[in-house]
Amino acid sequence: MKKAYNKPKESVFSAEDGYVKMFLRGRPVTMHMPQALMASYKLQATSELPAHKLKMEWVYGYRGRDCRSNLYLLPTGEIVYFIASVVVLYNVEEQQQRHYLGHNDDVKCLAVHPDRVTMATGQVTGTTKDGKQLPPHVRVWDSVSLNTLHVIGSGFFDRGISCVSFSKSNGGSHLCAVDDSNEHVLSVWDWQKEAKLAEVKCSNESVLAVNFHPTEANLIVTCGKSHIFFWTMEGNTLSKRQGIYEKQEKPKYVLCLAFSENGDVITGDSSGNLVIWGKGTNRISSAVQGAHDGGVFSLCVLNDGTLVSGGGKDRKVILWDRHYHKVQETEVPEAFGPVRTIAEGKNDGLFIGTTRNCILQGTLSGGYCPIVQGHTDELWGLAAHPSEDRFVTCGHDKLVHYWDPSSHQPVWTKCLDDQSQSVGIHPSGSVIAVGLQTARWMVFDVETKDLVTVHTDGNEKLSVMCYSPDGNFLAIGSHDNYVYIYGVAENGRKYSRVGRCSGHSSFITHLDWSTDSRYIITNSGDYEVLYWTPNCKQVPSADVVRDVEWATSTCGLTFQVFGIWPEGADGTDVNGICRSPDSRLLATADDFGKVNLFSYPCSQPRAPSYKYSGHSSHVTNVTFLHDSGSLISIGGKDTSVIQWSVL
Repeated sequence: MKKAYNKPKESVFSAEDGYVKMFLRGRPVTMHMPQALMASYKLQATSELPAHKLKMEWVYGYRGRDCRSNLYLLPTGEIVYFIASVVVLYNVEEQQQRHYLGHNDDVKCLAVHPDRVTMATGQVTGTTKDGKQLPPHVRVWDSVSLNTLHVIGSGFFDRGISCVSFSKSNGGSHLCAVDDSNEHVLSVWDWQKEAKLAEVKCSNESVLAVNFHPTEANLIVTCGKSHIFFWTMEGNTLSKRQGIYEKQEKPKYVLCLAFSENGDVITGDSSGNLVIWGKGTNRISSAVQGAHDGGVFSLCVLNDGTLVSGGGKDRKVILWDRHYHKVQETEVPEAFGPVRTIAEGKNDGLFIGTTRNCILQGTLSGGYCPIVQGHTDELWGLAAHPSEDRFVTCGHDKLVHYWDPSSHQPVWTKCLDDQSQSVGIHPSGSVIAVGLQTARWMVFDVETKDLVTVHTDGNEKLSVMCYSPDGNFLAIGSHDNYVYIYGVAENGRKYSRVGRCSGHSSFITHLDWSTDSRYIITNSGDYEVLYWTPNCKQVPSADVVRDVEWATSTCGLTFQVFGIWPEGADGTDVNGICRSPDSRLLATADDFGKVNLFSYPCSQPRAPSYKYSGHSSHVTNVTFLHDSGSLISIGGKDTSVIQWSVL
């Protein structure tokens, strides 16, 4: 039995004064209700689940920053890759995505079975809401039906799975994997029986790739920091031979490996060399010195036996003939970053995943265009256009993407000098205001993406940028505990400082304007709720504003939304809240990787909700598009943007 004093305090309703008092981390938060509800409100009334649900429609981004060998073309015409806890199957021609959602945390590796239908994906250790660990494992699944076939290694693997591979020659009946433990344990499994056949400590250094030999069923090759090992499996033992470099200088990292038609092993390394290891041996038969300037990040042997290599520092994609003579080379544009992985497409097409989390499509002769773009660091800024199907995202990678949710591509992208934290769009839709971590804020023209103006307020990051509904004011919430108010003229082109609202004793987390633009409500990091007028005067009594209609509902400490807080919530569990423009739904972004959907208003304690997975770390923000038909959510460390249809 829990002791009584551990139990969170229950909410209290005062009919006489018309407020509900709830407790976050033991602190009382008082929320006044509209006059009309004071007589009829019952704290214990049950609230309904929302009348609508969400369906994952599109996942923006790709995890190329720190994962390898994770992009393949399937016979269905779909490319398969992952980001966050979602494995994406994207049909580029038909502009359709399907999603495998079996994982509960970050996916780190992917392998395709020789049948080209069965997939294996490995994930890191997950965490439940109450802090329990969910063991890392490999899931084997069917890419046509999206059904999970087997779950492998739960309880055996440590920390996560860094690489995985199916055997090629024995009908693909074996699976090998390397985990992220200190010893980077290599294990081999009969995946259909979910039985472990062999295990061995692979290396104390990081292991970057593992592969079964295409014709030798008992031969496995691993490579990584300062090693390439050739493993032979006999019964349940794995014995290794180390690759011998002899006259060749040993590289710091062996970054990638592939197999030529005749069974030789080809490796690319951090010194920029291609090294060919004779079939069945651990010795070098030939090498191409300086194939790339900087590391060779990826190798792909094409169906015709030629080889394509992808460079890190030089961003080059080079075609080599069967004798390793250079045939052709192209360069990936700098904006997309170094090559991370290469997959063969149709005809002479290639798909290229980059370390800046883009996927490009193209040919060696015709150049490349991006088909997947995303962010490369934590996202915090999100805003929807007030009247068009557009939204904007920004964050710590200094990128601002202005998205078209129907084409799923950026209309434009802007690279800033500093990390950004927040964003708002003027009600006219003509300008976008971006708040930075440096206390600067910038305004950009939506059509031209040109800079309109730049200002600095305080010296802390700016957590909220919010225009008034009439477009005449901009309120800026800062981590320095102040709200800065600017008068706005000429449709967002002219700004004059009105003043700053001083009264909070912690950083500003959220703020909303009243529909008539006469009041502002603010929430802070210590769960304080204050009200202001645009001339920076604090409203002395909450009584004055109890009947005010708010244009948005991003503040979590109000009577209309307090039902979102789960039992025992500590107040930091919910990062973002958004009410749908039609005022029927309320969505929240939480610290447990979930997007939650509630009915609006949400004025009963611990209201029921639908919960949706896809993000793998904290979800930082959510917003509905202007027509209430779609919801956008953004991730923190998983860097993903997910678009949900409201059904």
